[in-house]
Amino acid sequence: MHGTRILDEADRLMTVCNSCRYCEGLCAVFPAMEMRRAFSDGDLNYLANLCHSCGACYVDCQFSPPHEFNVNVPKTLAVARAESYAAYAWPGALSGAFARNGLVISAIAALSMAAFILGFAALNDRSVLFGVHTGPGAFYKLMPHNAMAALFSAAFLYAILALVMSVRAFWRDIGTPIGGRADGGSIFQAIRDAGELRYLHGGGVGCYNEDDKPTDRRKLFHHLTFYGFLLCFAATSVATLYHYLWGREAPYPWWDLPVVLGTLGGIGLIVGPIGLLVAKTRRAPELLDEQRYGMDVGFIAMLFLTGFTGMALLVLRETAAMGPLLALHLGAVFALFITMPYGKFVHGIYRFVALVRYAQERRSEAGS
Repeated sequence: MHGTRILDEADRLMTVCNSCRYCEGLCAVFPAMEMRRAFSDGDLNYLANLCHSCGACYVDCQFSPPHEFNVNVPKTLAVARAESYAAYAWPGALSGAFARNGLVISAIAALSMAAFILGFAALNDRSVLFGVHTGPGAFYKLMPHNAMAALFSAAFLYAILALVMSVRAFWRDIGTPIGGRADGGSIFQAIRDAGELRYLHGGGVGCYNEDDKPTDRRKLFHHLTFYGFLLCFAATSVATLYHYLWGREAPYPWWDLPVVLGTLGGIGLIVGPIGLLVAKTRRAPELLDEQRYGMDVGFIAMLFLTGFTGMALLVLRETAAMGPLLALHLGAVFALFITMPYGKFVHGIYRFVALVRYAQERRSEAGS
């Protein structure tokens, strides 16, 4: 018996799949499964986070519904994956906070922070809310830089701490990779696999969505979202260096590096999440975890809102709309930070950790 009902079901399916092995060339899940004859809770959570939910095994499987064996690996592992976010979350009291109402909670957090910033500005000087501010330091008319930095640094550091503690618990539970500890080679291989979304291709043909015709659309939108996020993070990092090392205050000219990086990242965070939302609505329902739909949509919506408000702020930063747009953009960023450790964001980190373990297992298997 396992810790949850869905892990019992995952164990049953992995036992059936281990007997068949027809899908072993589709992704990393099945070769990793074949290295085991029995499955602990940690093993099943490892396999669940190794799954990229391309849907190929469901389409190819001779035992998928309506067969009496009822083998639905993508949906079962999707549910197990979502439950693993709560199982390893830190602190545990917040583990299930975003499971069903992720969109509502994220929106409330974003709007509450935006209202706080607007109220802070109005309390000090109402004229700054809709005033036209230009030149270096214009953003800090709404809220002083030190207050803004302290507020968002605290949220960011909390998110990092919670993520580190969660990943630590996940790594301990899935165990040391078979054959030894992860090394530099396995980490590099995992970086390549994650960066290329290597296993989101269903054995090379693409991802299955609303029908039996695989496409690479989900892979493309994942890439746009992922690299858009990284570019925006890089823009923030460069702007931080500008401020503290060279005393240059935002906003910066459109040709400056933080703005160029942020613009490219913002485009990715608009196009990518829209594509992912559309793809999610078109996916076959038998592949989806409907109970966590709100959590998935909440994370995607916060990414989109961050990108959209950032681009709108760039275009309208020298108008009277700058104040409200800045407050809304900062609210979206704050909501994204505090929900990161408890929602869909962690699946990227857990999946990377699972890829590291898988790469090490494969290297050890090849060596032996």
